[in-house]
Amino acid sequence: MIAELARLAEDQRREKNWKRWGPYLSERQWGTVREDYSAAGSSWDYLPHDHARSRAYRWGEDGLLGVCDRECRLCFALALWNGRDQILKERLFGLTNGEGNHGEDVKESYYYLDSTPTHSHMKALYKYPQSAFPYAWLVEENRRRGHADQEFELEDTGAFEGGRYFDVFVEYAKAGPDDLVIRVTAVNRGPEPAPLMLLPTLWFRNTWSWGRTGEGYWPKPSIRRDAETAMLADHVSLGKYRLEAPGADELLFTENETNTQRLFGYKSAGLYVKDAFHAYLVEGLAQSVNPAGEGTKAAALYRLDLDAGASRSLVLRLAAEGAAPPDADQVLEARRREADEFFDVRMCKGYKEDSRRIARQACAGLLWTKQFFHFAVQHWVEGDPSQPAPPPNASSDAIATGATCTIATSSPCPTNGSIRGTRHGISPST
Repeated sequence: MIAELARLAEDQRREKNWKRWGPYLSERQWGTVREDYSAAGSSWDYLPHDHARSRAYRWGEDGLLGVCDRECRLCFALALWNGRDQILKERLFGLTNGEGNHGEDVKESYYYLDSTPTHSHMKALYKYPQSAFPYAWLVEENRRRGHADQEFELEDTGAFEGGRYFDVFVEYAKAGPDDLVIRVTAVNRGPEPAPLMLLPTLWFRNTWSWGRTGEGYWPKPSIRRDAETAMLADHVSLGKYRLEAPGADELLFTENETNTQRLFGYKSAGLYVKDAFHAYLVEGLAQSVNPAGEGTKAAALYRLDLDAGASRSLVLRLAAEGAAPPDADQVLEARRREADEFFDVRMCKGYKEDSRRIARQACAGLLWTKQFFHFAVQHWVEGDPSQPAPPPNASSDAIATGATCTIATSSPCPTNGSIRGTRHGISPST
């Protein structure tokens, strides 16, 4: 029996939950209709990219080449800083619908390289410039261009000239349904030594700040220091998971809570807020992270100095507490081999090697874009007890639907257009 086919059969029979963990973490949660509580339905303006690092999301999460469980309770993704960027790179940057000359558009360079259907093996690549990321230039130039003009891409800014960028690979391999080996490899493609701050980050989706109780509104969980380079995440529904980060220079802790001081000018509910790691590295504010080693968001900080052409690999493990430690190299190699075996029997015979590689990477793109999509329309229209009331012109028709949409694993997530709406009304298209 092909190992991946056996896993699929076990999952279908509900013997083992091989699909509990996968790439269900969204690429972008900012600027979406679910996060929009504006009066006019202007979601791009209500939660723009500049707010994303500081504001706790209401309906989902996003991250860079990340994973989460199928209910998006606990999330893992990468954060990066090259020492020159104005912000910590925690998520993809893009243009809003009004900024791009051809509409909304991600202005990043990233690739989904491989995935099996159970996500027992996954691999992806992000290309990170060593110069300051040209956020403002991308916005200004694309806004200046008309519909008949070419789009202005990240490559057009010269950000990758001379090979002055990092290739950052992330590879996931499951030792078991609740046991992920994670290998992160950073490569300096440039002609000179360059620094890179790499922060594998673990956090809980915020379900506790909205003043609601019941299904999906779990009590506040915790992540705490469990050893010098390990942390323990504890959630009443998901259980306990341990992230081991051998060789980390520091463990950083904060809360996944909105920085209201930065965004709205009034005091935040607590000392430690969502954008603490940005403040700690980019702004040099040591007091922004919790010295007690606990919170709902944590990161293992690796300070890398890579010579020209050099690479550095880090191996981490995210697993349910008590799982027997695997041999990481053996797990990674076995899952790669099993992925090859699966696609060898699944792809049409007679394809040339180039065609097989293209088809396999196309499958990777489909599988990586299976994402958690949660939207309780009635709660969205009503607003939350602990938050400011939404505008009074919310549609009574939307309240009557009482709709809830949660999609995680069975098929690629619908686009944000699958449930369209503004504060003047909801018009589901599915």
